[in-house]
Amino acid sequence: MTLVKLGYVAMSVELQNCSPSQTMTFKQFQAIPDREAAIRKLERISISNLENCLRLLKHNYANDISFFRLSSRLIPLANHPELSDWKYMKALKEPLKELAEYIQTHSMRIDFHPDHFVLLNTTNKDTLNNSIRTLNMHEALLRGMNIPPQHRCVLHVGGAYDDKGKALEQFIHNWGLLPQHLQELIMLENDDTTFTLNDTLYLCEKLGAPLVFDYHHHLAHFEEEPDWESQWERVVGTWKHSKLPIKMHISSPRSEKDFRAHADHIDAEMFMTFLEKIKGSVPEIHCMIEAKRKDEALFKLVEDLKEQQGIEMVTQASFRLV
Repeated sequence: MTLVKLGYVAMSVELQNCSPSQTMTFKQFQAIPDREAAIRKLERISISNLENCLRLLKHNYANDISFFRLSSRLIPLANHPELSDWKYMKALKEPLKELAEYIQTHSMRIDFHPDHFVLLNTTNKDTLNNSIRTLNMHEALLRGMNIPPQHRCVLHVGGAYDDKGKALEQFIHNWGLLPQHLQELIMLENDDTTFTLNDTLYLCEKLGAPLVFDYHHHLAHFEEEPDWESQWERVVGTWKHSKLPIKMHISSPRSEKDFRAHADHIDAEMFMTFLEKIKGSVPEIHCMIEAKRKDEALFKLVEDLKEQQGIEMVTQASFRLV
């Protein structure tokens, strides 16, 4: 039997006035004449975002959801080079401590997916340095929440730059420039336009990083035949050194014409096609729902799955494949 736990991304459509991604642009920051006052405003926004994160986690606990991706926009401008002197972790110590206590008490799995501008295979030094600053910020937040940072940030491989082979090798080169604590932070995901499951497996096996299999991305972008089953054992193998259960992403296409775009909800039949093929291959798998309707999509998927054969519900957000 395989235990399946469901999670969702960043924010709720069920809770009102609970955005964890309130922001301030650098232009808005510069428009405030008093720099210290501008920093205080940044800190108030950040504290509000973290307080809303706590509300989201309480909502999740009430619905047995123990797997959640935090917004990567919790702390506006934290990685901006013009604000390198801002000691934001000191200002956020107390709300992060509250989150830490709640996460530990309720045994929640928390992670991040930094935005698309985090590129580890870039040849541009400024882009790479900004990517490293952003990863350091994510690690600092995880440590502030007392979460072991290993394998908590999902990244795409990056751009092909007109030569996919060279782009893969550039990733390996730049990986060597990262300190070990940031290497250990990272998981890699196959994408829907450039780097296939095979490409991403090549990097994960070479670098010792876990692979987060995105089923929808694979169906949208594969080489030759859409055969992922023969690679599943390799995917599982990338997690052998992780303390966390294997993780995957599930979304559904908006339409045949707009196949790459995410739908509002999850197609339960599509999800079951995946689950039936991995049943029994791992003791536990955590499935991150990437759907436009966030937690609503999770609740709807659970109701749809209850009508499927071979599902034994364990909690409101987890079940066994039997």
